[in-house]
Amino acid sequence: MSLLRSLLIRLSRSTTLQDFIIGFSVSRRMSRRFVAGETLEEAIEVISSLNQRGILTTIDHLGENVTSKEEARQAAEEYLRALDGLAESGVDSGVSLKLTQMGLDIDQSFCEGNVAQIVEKAKRHGIFVRIDMEGSPHTERTIQVYRALRQRYDNVGIAIQSYLYRSEDDVRQMIPQGLNVRLCKGAYDEPPHIAFPDKRDVDANLIKLTEMLLTEEARKAGCYPALATHDEKIIDWCKEHVQKEGIGKEEFEFQMLYGIRPRLQQELADQGYRVRAYVPYGDSWYPYFMRRLAERPANLLFLLGNLFKA
Repeated sequence: MSLLRSLLIRLSRSTTLQDFIIGFSVSRRMSRRFVAGETLEEAIEVISSLNQRGILTTIDHLGENVTSKEEARQAAEEYLRALDGLAESGVDSGVSLKLTQMGLDIDQSFCEGNVAQIVEKAKRHGIFVRIDMEGSPHTERTIQVYRALRQRYDNVGIAIQSYLYRSEDDVRQMIPQGLNVRLCKGAYDEPPHIAFPDKRDVDANLIKLTEMLLTEEARKAGCYPALATHDEKIIDWCKEHVQKEGIGKEEFEFQMLYGIRPRLQQELADQGYRVRAYVPYGDSWYPYFMRRLAERPANLLFLLGNLFKA
């Protein structure tokens, strides 16, 4: 991982810089490249537009690492409201959430209860819930919460990060449960004793995990992989692999972030693949925005060059 990317990821946790950055109109405008808006209504408008172009979505109310039960309850209530809004609007979208936003760092049982409310209401609306994966200090507890909920609900899935050494074992253990998983590379700054430091190894592990979930055994168990990548080499590999193995386009999907490679998203959808865009919204956009800058530091230069022109 480059020094600049590591720095930007660390800065994503800085409340001092957050207060500074969000005060500039140019940074708020730039965030709209990656964030659908600050309100649910704005997000639904974006989702509707994507659906009309044949692209599925999953909505995420931005926020993480809450410090009180009241904050966690408020976050859960926003998701319950979002579920009603999605159902009433008729758009095709799931929801994604982070467990630290639901109170994982406060009390795991309390967090699980908040998420269970969301999954229960989502089930009534016919909506799927994805539990996002965060930094490695939360990995094991996130999987524990997912396993507990999966025993009660079939409309809940998880995300797994290919840069973690442990991910292969995690996937192998969960395959018999019928794992619906978002496979991604990972966007946090992890030490080399926990995560692959070399991008080539991260990419190779992403391919290995995808292959595991596309085996006949895994598909018979009900596994459904969502390959979350903007890397055309990996996407091309997947297209060739499923064609060679006779795997239908309905047995997996590609996932990408809203605002990143929109032309590629459209091309894949036009080719008949299931494509899902991750659509975040809310006023707590700063950490998410900084992680997107870390993935493409050239955007940082543009931001810095325009901050004091605003």
